[in-house]
Amino acid sequence: MAVTDEAIEKIKAMIVSGELAPGDRLPPEKELSERLGLSRNSMREAVKALEVIRVLDVRRGDGTYVTSLEPHLLLEAISFVVDMHDDDSMLEIFAVRRMLESQATGLAATLGDDDAIAELEREVDSIDATVSIEELVEHDIRFHSEIVGMAGNAYLASLIEHLSSQTVRARVWRGLTEGGAVERTLSEHRAIADAIARRDSGLATSLATAHIAGVERWLRQAASA
Repeated sequence: MAVTDEAIEKIKAMIVSGELAPGDRLPPEKELSERLGLSRNSMREAVKALEVIRVLDVRRGDGTYVTSLEPHLLLEAISFVVDMHDDDSMLEIFAVRRMLESQATGLAATLGDDDAIAELEREVDSIDATVSIEELVEHDIRFHSEIVGMAGNAYLASLIEHLSSQTVRARVWRGLTEGGAVERTLSEHRAIADAIARRDSGLATSLATAHIAGVERWLRQAASA
């Protein structure tokens, strides 16, 4: 194991064991490196790496702190990875999203409270095919986020959110607009919302699977064009 990797693992172990909790300040670099038996240079590189993935927060002139370790922070880097991938990889990423989000949609039909379902229905009612691509993207983000939020799992919600970044959504909606498929796609949103409102978990799961699979088909066609 590389020295920097060893330093990362040792800091991670301190967090996992509870020796360092969210919001705690790390000991000074010299003290920490001596305690862990590592050079200050490797410790410095480890801290930089953990800062990038939002495990640590380096505050200049103050010290280094463990972040809140909330899911939305730790999974943030996925959006960057998604944006950097090519069309073939994007299809694989959408396949993962389809599997996760379809199950989350089924859970929404089971676990979503009346207020959340009413908010989802208002979101569907607020949009039509005449709006701009930017408004469609914002609607898409809110629609899917509200559904996944009903599943009650913050890690699942963050993972699904970052598997489809705003850049990817804009590209998809632009293609749907050019292909005249916006009304059909919004109709699918309505059908999913209706299934959730009826507490029909099986139907909601199936509709979400078909909906995301349709986006996959569009991406596949666009990649081969």
